[in-house]
Amino acid sequence: MPKTSARLLALLSLLQARRDWPGALLAERLAVSPRTVRRDVDRLRELGYPVRTVKGPDGGYRLDAGTQLPPLLFDDGQAVAVAVALQLAAVSGAAIGADAVRALTTVRQVMPARLRHRVDALRVTAMEPPVARPEPPVDAGVLVAVGAAVHAQEVLRFDYATGSGPPRRVEPHHLVAWSGRWYLVGWDLDRADWRTFRLDRVRPWTPSGPRFTPRPLPAPDVATFVAGRFRGADGSASAAWPCVGEVLLDRPAAEVLPYVRDGLVEERGPRRCSVVLGSWSWTALAAAFGRFDAGLEVVGPAELAAAFPVLARRYAAAAAAREPT
Repeated sequence: MPKTSARLLALLSLLQARRDWPGALLAERLAVSPRTVRRDVDRLRELGYPVRTVKGPDGGYRLDAGTQLPPLLFDDGQAVAVAVALQLAAVSGAAIGADAVRALTTVRQVMPARLRHRVDALRVTAMEPPVARPEPPVDAGVLVAVGAAVHAQEVLRFDYATGSGPPRRVEPHHLVAWSGRWYLVGWDLDRADWRTFRLDRVRPWTPSGPRFTPRPLPAPDVATFVAGRFRGADGSASAAWPCVGEVLLDRPAAEVLPYVRDGLVEERGPRRCSVVLGSWSWTALAAAFGRFDAGLEVVGPAELAAAFPVLARRYAAAAAAREPT
């Protein structure tokens, strides 16, 4: 028979794996007597776990939601933070996705009702891994308030830090984590257009406005829509850059690849590679290729080739302005 502490952990794990457990089946799984199972259930209750006895022909037990989070002892803010972090981990693309989903289910199961409702209202879309740069923090209260409005499909009124005047009125659709920042995606009622708002600049008004029927996004999904907006497109069809070009760089592909996020790199020799990148304008794309500090040859299109002389004249004018007279 395993030691009591190990057996309690095993019992708790079983109770979290399914809704109802017949007492005889628990005893069989743990290789103990039904009386020992009853004693172990009592010990879990003493520790604060809300294990309820289920009546029926076989009898059994169920792990219900409790009034606290034993024995983790999280406060409300920490519980919400854990739930958000697990949601992000579940869609991060790492190998821990399935474990994060199971962990979120486990944490949610022992949450009191008020916290379960708050966590259920937070549906997060994670689109890119966080970047190594300091970003303005988002107040947990703002995150919860906006998430609740998204979940309830209620018009959100808020002050936006970049402007003044009357509050913005938005039909909130998604919370998005993008490159270390939080964004709200919604339909701006006053501007009659889809907009993205940085959440650290949002100051919600309470109570929320009336309920609304969600409009379909002008894109296959929220990730495509937001990526298109950030890349200068209108978000209506795809996340493709409006300007895409290719050059040959006098650098090995292995040296270039770590600095190309969503482009394409192909080896063309021991010290040469081709690079395909996109940007919001042709001059911006020419500047992006120039940052590799290497000789280059434009493959195409003609618009990209024409952008390099424009960029060269701008740089020459800037250098001339700095020369002493």
